[in-house]
Amino acid sequence: MLKRIKRNWYVPKGQEPTDFDKRILSYQNRGELVPTRKLIKTPEQIEGIKRSCEVNTGVLDLVEKEIHAGMSTEDIDKLVYDYTVAHGAIPAPLNYEGFPKSVCTSINEVVCHGIPSEFEVLEEGDIINVDVSTILDGYYSDASRMFIIGKTSPEKEKLVRVTKECLEIGAEAAKPWGFVGDIGKAIEKHAKKNGFSVVRDLCGHGVGLEFHEDPEVDHYNTHHNGMLLVPGMVFTIEPMINMGDWHVFIDEEDGWTVVTEDELPSAQWEHTFWMTEHGLEVLTY
Repeated sequence: MLKRIKRNWYVPKGQEPTDFDKRILSYQNRGELVPTRKLIKTPEQIEGIKRSCEVNTGVLDLVEKEIHAGMSTEDIDKLVYDYTVAHGAIPAPLNYEGFPKSVCTSINEVVCHGIPSEFEVLEEGDIINVDVSTILDGYYSDASRMFIIGKTSPEKEKLVRVTKECLEIGAEAAKPWGFVGDIGKAIEKHAKKNGFSVVRDLCGHGVGLEFHEDPEVDHYNTHHNGMLLVPGMVFTIEPMINMGDWHVFIDEEDGWTVVTEDELPSAQWEHTFWMTEHGLEVLTY
């Protein structure tokens, strides 16, 4: 039985295929998963996404300046909301599929999607991921940073550092005309080398015209190529690295908060990237 080829890439009727078309079609005809035309952003769209990313980075810079022990995660949410709307933008998480806040705040064993609360107060030694997503003029951006509150344990410090290295190593592995699978392979190798595990239930994603687009960017070695990486694509890499086992669960009470099954700490860093002819360009920090 012949393997069925998923035909994502088409040349518009009446148009001669360009060299770009021919290159993508050659991968598609070999049975590789290629992007759709919609995933290749135009120069105008890239400029719009970059402007959104500037606001997103400004939000995280403000959080970095203000975050401290004794602050509630509700305080962080207010900072994010006020800065975002003051810059003519919208916090993408707010009311997204029922999410009630403007930002995700994930402390210690919370992997991601933590909901800010006035009753959740940062303490000395906590590690927290602040995940910010912004809509400006219809364009989306997405990034997160880890913050260490005061002084923490050497183990938590290492987890935060290695997770950032995983993001950087994953980005280095992403090459034009390479594959999404190269990213996860590189990340898992580095995480395992340092005694950590990679969350498998959540992934990075395309972004720009919508909050979540293709491709799905797994952060572990799936032993598959995944989608072809083509100049013009915009996507996040956002590894979630656990101190213990990679298994997680979703809090039944709120339906959002993702927690490590063994309740050991987790860390995450995230950037939005633009794939160019020469490699990845970081759009958010």
